Amino acid sequence: MDTLKVRDAQEVEDAVRAAIAGEQPLEIIGHGTKRRVGQPMATNAVLELSALNAVVGYEPNELIITVQAGAPVADVLSLIDSKNQQFAFEPMNTSLLLGTVETEGTIGGMIAAGLAGPRRIKSGGARDHLLGAHAVSGFGESFKAGGKVVKNVTGYDLCKLLAGSWGTLAVMTEVTLKVTPRPESERTLVLRGLDDVTANRAMTQAVGSPYDVSGAAHLPGSALRTTGGALADLAQPDQALTLLRLEGITSSASHRAQSLREALKSFGATELIEDEASAALWRAVRDVEPFAASGPRALWPVWRIVCPPASGGAFGQALQRESGGEVVYDWGGGLIWAALPPAADAQAKALRQRVAAIDGHASLIRGSDEVRARIDVFHPQPGGLAALGQRVKNSFDPRNVLNRGRLSRGPAV
Repeated sequence: MDTLKVRDAQEVEDAVRAAIAGEQPLEIIGHGTKRRVGQPMATNAVLELSALNAVVGYEPNELIITVQAGAPVADVLSLIDSKNQQFAFEPMNTSLLLGTVETEGTIGGMIAAGLAGPRRIKSGGARDHLLGAHAVSGFGESFKAGGKVVKNVTGYDLCKLLAGSWGTLAVMTEVTLKVTPRPESERTLVLRGLDDVTANRAMTQAVGSPYDVSGAAHLPGSALRTTGGALADLAQPDQALTLLRLEGITSSASHRAQSLREALKSFGATELIEDEASAALWRAVRDVEPFAASGPRALWPVWRIVCPPASGGAFGQALQRESGGEVVYDWGGGLIWAALPPAADAQAKALRQRVAAIDGHASLIRGSDEVRARIDVFHPQPGGLAALGQRVKNSFDPRNVLNRGRLSRGPAV
């Protein structure tokens, strides 16, 4: 397979135009950490953006950073951390789950995947922090969308379409992102031994309280049996953990944590985890450590299920019972990670029927090439929405040269 390593936007334009002329679709990668998410693609050429890795501008006082799309996420996080700032949406590091090289990938891949962490319930997703982008369309033409200010309301917000598009609309070459101050401290309340439905009620009460909860997760005991790291230090045999995070200046976080403890005392006694120990817990939740590819569930397909939070506990409990699988809850029950025994293609239809019944959707994030070729990896869209998505795709990439077939098993054009 040919690999085209581009150094600037002009070379990206040239590569896309050559692909159009030769009717040869391109696979778009940065570090390639998420290549095995989506339908398998039949391409003979890879467009690699890792050399587009410069920090174009960083203005800590203005809370914005502009970087090229191939910039390593780890380097950018280190830079903004040095100024006590962060990406509030907590970009997920998929290396543990997917079993790839231990890297967090590139900024372009982070935006293209759009996978946000536990703070999603408070701060929104990746798309909400994307202010602007430079990109090359499937016409082989450079374009700019959005801007470099937080309050940018001019015209259509086209750059938001790139977040979560998995590289199928355009090749991002540069992005501008909003950063936020890093909280001075954090506190995590831990409830032990709750069943999924009761934990769902506790998380709902906490998130709906006036105490500004920034993370709400539940890990059933079965999901903790073989986990490592921070979760292993806290876990006890077959005992579920319910985690609730509060952040801010130290006095405020401590006061709110105490008030929330009082509000939740009907659910049992709470433990308090502080600062770095708390942060380690939430990294483990963000990266779904219980289902790591190096663990005993390495061959189990892993699904990402988004559903109404009020339905999460009952849905997850039934899914475990009927499939023999295991689940982890994030976003107060609105996001369920499900590791199911290796029969994902047979389970996909039944799983999606159950998800549709609660107005949710399910995507297969980890699965073998064979399984991903046999099922719809991303949740199939209803007719009207699918037609709208196809019109958007055609307006950006009418010859379908960018990551052809990654989002759908539909016929190639």
